Amino acid sequence: MTSQFILTVTCPATSGIVSAVTSYLAESGCYISELAQFDDEASGTFFMRAVFRFNSGVSGDIDKLRREFTSVANDYHMQWKLVSASEPMKVLLMVSKFDHCLTDLLYRYHKGELRMRITAIVSNHLDLRPMVEREGIRFVYLPVSADTRTQQEAELLRLVDETNTELVVLARYMQILSNDLCQQLAGRAINIHHSFLPGFKGAKPYHQAFERGVKLIGATAHYVTSDLDEGPIIEQEVQRVDHALRPDDLVAIGRDTETVALARAVRYHTEHRVFLNQTRTVVFR
Repeated sequence: MTSQFILTVTCPATSGIVSAVTSYLAESGCYISELAQFDDEASGTFFMRAVFRFNSGVSGDIDKLRREFTSVANDYHMQWKLVSASEPMKVLLMVSKFDHCLTDLLYRYHKGELRMRITAIVSNHLDLRPMVEREGIRFVYLPVSADTRTQQEAELLRLVDETNTELVVLARYMQILSNDLCQQLAGRAINIHHSFLPGFKGAKPYHQAFERGVKLIGATAHYVTSDLDEGPIIEQEVQRVDHALRPDDLVAIGRDTETVALARAVRYHTEHRVFLNQTRTVVFR
């Protein structure tokens, strides 16, 4: 199969950006198979994602193409990245006791739906260790208490560096991360959160929802920030419910919405489809 590459660009909005990028790729013997762009007039920022390959018969040198693209990027003050579309992203998963999001991600991973390589699975509990080790994946136990939080977060960062992890996924990891850790992982950590109208906090949110008679439940996948559960949103999923459903029914439906929203967010990120746009995101689906 012909190798494909992904070019992502963020820069101040101005005329000539699309022409400059596409002309450069064409002149370098490349064929663009997918192109998405968005000009955010509110922030004055331009976003682009291009998937391309070298034309048949062209002896493509991706390192040379990357080096020489620098001059184009400098002209437009671009933040950019050029990666191989076939290179899986290195992902570290974090869990506690709930296994539904982890199970779903592992299933999609084995089916080839998620372009990632799992570097490790970290947990503050031992409940899911047998499940992880059956998969042949490295399991790291980092129990957290008020006294050990700083030490364990430092160990987590050491593990991220050791494994060259590019993305951390909190697949129902039931611990609040410190402000410092959130800043260290800014833009490369995704969390899944149940979302209701109103937004119930604390223990047993689905039981709280039942008591209030909600008609809509959902889940939100977002980047982790120091503002708890208020990071830039990547994906959301909702389902309608009614008075006939008991709390356990809502919990089951909630599991479904959480797994779907998180899996989509992970896929979008690992395919380089998500761009941070201040407190929001641009997602080229």
